[in-house]
Amino acid sequence: MLTFEYINDDASLLSLVEQYQQSTLLVLDTEFVRTRTYYAKLGLIQAYDGKTLALIDPVAITDLSPFWQLLTNPNVVKLVHSCSEDLEVFAHYGECQPSPLFDSQIAASLAGFGHGLGYAKLVDACLQVEIDKGESRTDWMKRPLTEAQLHYAANDVFYLYQLYPQLQEKLAANNRIEWLFEEGQRMTEGRLSLPEGDSVYLKVKNAFQLSSQQLAYLKVLAKWRLNKAVSRNLALGFVVKDHALIALAKKQPTTLAELAQLNDLTDQEKRIHGKDLLTVMATADLVNLPEEVDIVALKPGYKSAFKEVKNVLTELCERENVALEFVGSKRHIHEFLLWLFNNKTTSTPLLLSGWRGMLIGDLLARVRFN
Repeated sequence: MLTFEYINDDASLLSLVEQYQQSTLLVLDTEFVRTRTYYAKLGLIQAYDGKTLALIDPVAITDLSPFWQLLTNPNVVKLVHSCSEDLEVFAHYGECQPSPLFDSQIAASLAGFGHGLGYAKLVDACLQVEIDKGESRTDWMKRPLTEAQLHYAANDVFYLYQLYPQLQEKLAANNRIEWLFEEGQRMTEGRLSLPEGDSVYLKVKNAFQLSSQQLAYLKVLAKWRLNKAVSRNLALGFVVKDHALIALAKKQPTTLAELAQLNDLTDQEKRIHGKDLLTVMATADLVNLPEEVDIVALKPGYKSAFKEVKNVLTELCERENVALEFVGSKRHIHEFLLWLFNNKTTSTPLLLSGWRGMLIGDLLARVRFN
């Protein structure tokens, strides 16, 4: 029977952290609820150093600062699985990022197990153990947590600890340990600050459809929505949805009557935000217009250059037994071609950075996009 400690007071947490500070490896996971909120509601933290498996209750504990300090101890490797959402939690609640970071999903990609493997599939592949995921959609903010919830949460770090030797051995055999830690460092960069408000419009779905003038309106609308979401702790889509922002940028209403004619906005959005939306749109800078989104993809030669890069990467990934999607996704190929199109004046693309650059930089040197 799997045993664990339930940590729900400050003194117990402090004692636990003192023990963990002496460890060389700490497995981490979090359970949270995120439905309508911008920030996830943290319901549980799981930790395991091979000796003590702890379920830490952030709802009951008043001071988590010792735990957050632990995450930055350079002598303790933090082992997680597919941790992007966990990193968001650590950034918001602890104002920190775990380092050094070992993500087992990335390790699996680099070790040849496949790209984007879920925790249960990876445990099954490496340990031949089937994990019950029955509590994956539970309410982690409700108290008390049930025994089934607690054991589910404990399993998430218990088996991950068992996976570590296999993953580490395969990475070491292929000289990819440093690649793994480089990826961990890259994943944590920039997470302690909010998204840049002036560029958040680029992430609005279908922004590429808009002209430069329309993008000027989308730019101020998206920044307003981000600020509203953060201040009210609401998910972006629960302020105003993407397609509504696109419609506003295209139609550019100037009165409430014109706004009322837009079917893309709900009646509630019109009622709550109507005046604000008109005020914000009036601030759009129509002199210094943004560049059109993704225009480089329409240039002659783009498709052939894209295909050439993908073929180079495909051949290399097959030879090195690593997933193409991990080494160079469509977004990263586009970033590289954008760099070429701009005469290499923008920041160095990921495909030419770090271990990727050492592995494929020479192969990509012959690619031309004019």
